[in-house]
Amino acid sequence: MAPDGSAFDYVIVGAGSAGCVLAEALSRDGRRSVAIVEAGGTDRKFFVQMPLGYGKTFFDRSINWNYEAEPDPGLNGQRDFWPRGRLIGGSGSINAMVWIRGDRRDYDEWSVPGWRYDDVLPVFKALEHNEAGGDRYRGTGGPLHITDCTYRPQRLTDRFLLAGQQAGFACNADFNGVDQEGIGTYQINTKDGWRMSAARAFLRPALRRANLSLVTEAQATRILLDGRRAGGIEIEHRGRRQRLKAGRAVVLAAGSVNTPQLLQLSGIGPAEHLRSLGIDVILDSPAVGHHLQDHLGINYTFRATVPTVNQQLRPWWGKVRYGLEFLLAGRGPLSLSLNQGGGFVRSRPGLDRPDIQLYFQAVSTVTARKGTRPLTEPDPFPGYAIGLSSTRPKARGSILVRSADPFAHPAIRANAHGAAGDAETMLAGVKLIRRIAAQPALAEITAEELVPGPSVRSDDDLVEDLRNRSGTVYHPCGTARMGTDPATSVVDPRLRVHGIDGLVVADASIFPAIISGNINAPTMMVAARAATWLLDDEEA
Repeated sequence: MAPDGSAFDYVIVGAGSAGCVLAEALSRDGRRSVAIVEAGGTDRKFFVQMPLGYGKTFFDRSINWNYEAEPDPGLNGQRDFWPRGRLIGGSGSINAMVWIRGDRRDYDEWSVPGWRYDDVLPVFKALEHNEAGGDRYRGTGGPLHITDCTYRPQRLTDRFLLAGQQAGFACNADFNGVDQEGIGTYQINTKDGWRMSAARAFLRPALRRANLSLVTEAQATRILLDGRRAGGIEIEHRGRRQRLKAGRAVVLAAGSVNTPQLLQLSGIGPAEHLRSLGIDVILDSPAVGHHLQDHLGINYTFRATVPTVNQQLRPWWGKVRYGLEFLLAGRGPLSLSLNQGGGFVRSRPGLDRPDIQLYFQAVSTVTARKGTRPLTEPDPFPGYAIGLSSTRPKARGSILVRSADPFAHPAIRANAHGAAGDAETMLAGVKLIRRIAAQPALAEITAEELVPGPSVRSDDDLVEDLRNRSGTVYHPCGTARMGTDPATSVVDPRLRVHGIDGLVVADASIFPAIISGNINAPTMMVAARAATWLLDDEEA
């Protein structure tokens, strides 16, 4: 731990996916001193590093913020559970590892100078080492290993892919290639069977450098401001308040929940809201905490007539066999993501692009105890699930502090199904799930639909089921959005906070609109761009 008052060139808040990329890039040439501060602790835990072990991290308060959203009318008043990583590697240490960049039109339609798809593609490629080899779209030689699961799926996943084709959808060998649309297997960020988080790929190697300091179990409580310039941060570390100074910049990489929270605690945010809580307003920035977007998802679960992962991992001998296979060879079901197959499809004719992301899981957990997600304790019978999320929801929510207490969880208002058309898209999506499950490749090995079950048929009943069972798929973004107008955005196109010198935001909170797909890869891309611009500004 650096002594109270220690000075660095850069202080990074958050050692998640973005923070790890930033720390490596800013410390690379050894000329700058960098501190990275993480509220949680180590990621050196077996169930963190084992890919299928992330089910064990889902409710683990030692490594997870365990947020709960406010009661949501769109979910029939339920409070949605929001797991977020509170450890080195952040949410990228407890996610499902699906490596998706998004549709090229996502970036083009941000309409922010310098952020078109052709601008960000080289950054993605530089991050990656794709074992499938390099081409116009795939990168090789980068720090982050990407596993090509084409030759690794379970046999049931092959049936899903065939059923998708039978339902009329094209195959896609690379969702990060020329076009995102179609059915296929997912690429995942693993190496030799183990999770390849940003911590493993970027931070661990960088920590060998003398100019990089990592401070764990230290929560940032506010940004230190000298007028309209950020000069460091205040942290609470093991019961003591301390200060870390930043000579060049404070970089917020704390994620879409904690970044707007820290800005608001520091007096940067919607002035009226801050004053109502007794927080001194330094800068009225109306967009801070607003424009929250997220993907909503739901699963349909089926009983199978052939063995699935359930029969591999449920019995004690299966745990022994496949545990040894994983430990000795880095192979088997424990080395893969829950989501092996999936795709991006149009829920109905007339759309110009996919609006639904699919996830196929060769495992089922309908008998799991409430409040648990034990993927290594699946159902005692064969089962599988097909899930979906809406890729381009219109609803917007907010994340606003409840008080000046930095340890009080902020109020998360997700506004699920809160815009016209959102529920209708999900309704079309669940009908599509049933259409795929009814194709011969799956129908011949399916005994019955378990959840929601065949009695749920009418549109009204299906929508009611959506409101009862859907929830976040853990892709929050937009709460410190990027743009050119300070009235509607928080950071400029180079990720500098409008109106505050020496303060940069570099995580998913800057997205002007949500990406079509999983957001971990785009988050790392954002961090890499921020680091480049910070270093460029030194030369200006």
